[in-house]
Amino acid sequence: MSRARLPLAALSLASVSALVLSGCSQSSDASTGTADTAAPAAAATGKKPAPFGAGPVKVALVRQSGAGDYFEQWGNGAKAQAKALGIDLTVYDAQADNAKQATDLSSAINSGAKAIIIDHGFPATIQPEIDKAVKKGVKVVVYDVDTPTKGVVSTEQDDASMAKAVLDVMAGQVGKNARVGYVNVAGYAALDKRDAVWKSTVTAEAWKQQFKVGKVTDSTATDNVPLVSAALTQHSDVTGVFAPYDELAKGAVLAVQNKKLQDRVKVFGADVSNADIQQMTAADSPWVATAGTDPSAVGAAVVRTTALELAGRLGRTSVEFPAVAITQDFLREKKIANMDQLRQALPALNLSQVSTADWIPNVAH
Repeated sequence: MSRARLPLAALSLASVSALVLSGCSQSSDASTGTADTAAPAAAATGKKPAPFGAGPVKVALVRQSGAGDYFEQWGNGAKAQAKALGIDLTVYDAQADNAKQATDLSSAINSGAKAIIIDHGFPATIQPEIDKAVKKGVKVVVYDVDTPTKGVVSTEQDDASMAKAVLDVMAGQVGKNARVGYVNVAGYAALDKRDAVWKSTVTAEAWKQQFKVGKVTDSTATDNVPLVSAALTQHSDVTGVFAPYDELAKGAVLAVQNKKLQDRVKVFGADVSNADIQQMTAADSPWVATAGTDPSAVGAAVVRTTALELAGRLGRTSVEFPAVAITQDFLREKKIANMDQLRQALPALNLSQVSTADWIPNVAH
């Protein structure tokens, strides 16, 4: 679902029509498919600080992942960077089960991990365990999780900029006073931040929001099709639908196609992955714009942030990752079919200079 300012390259493209937008799997190497492969790590030249100079460092990754290859690629990037750093990474994944994530986090705290990375999750469910981890002296780095606990390092995409990038495109395509639909879910930090931008844009553009539906499950895209289809049955006059998470967007796209409204209703999403690119570039796809970061690069950058925090060399309590806006027109014009090609076309997706040091082998993406 996966926050920093939009790169100048993306902003310059915004002035033209082809705006570039965007169970406990507990294992030290819990692999997930072949959606994305990291390149070899660039060699480190500096001397490793403690605790990295005395063998593998035990770190836990406690995830609340959803369906789709975004989370898969994020995890692959994290694992590749951990391996390059000599981190013994144990992965827990609750897969949309909030109670299980709290249990997983408790297990991670008791595992002897020097640091815990928390990837997504409901604050109300995991906050008590976050407090326990910090009290025990475990370094905690969260990604897209809001927590008030002092000592926790927060990492995130710039969700406000991400939403604004897509909604600027939507405003240009549907115009003022348009009838629009909305697919989103409250309670997730990233989606709540995108929601705030949506609300301000609706007011600024005098849009008439005809419906809001949505839910997050372990099959988010599939489970949102009937919700959006029912909404479109009642409000077939909408000209644009904003779904600020790629699995929500996929569900909206399928619903628009099932209702045969792709010539009249455009879908605007968020996040980007191989599957997203394929769906956006498919014939008759109503998904015309998205915005996001490279999930593999983000996963790697979060692990590097954790390494710096463990070494006492981070020097900050938050790290934001730049988002880039991507349109269907741009993907088709450049004949982009996957994330590897998108990285080449949009160097702004490369986060290799974020949270790094001369002693950190940097995994290229």
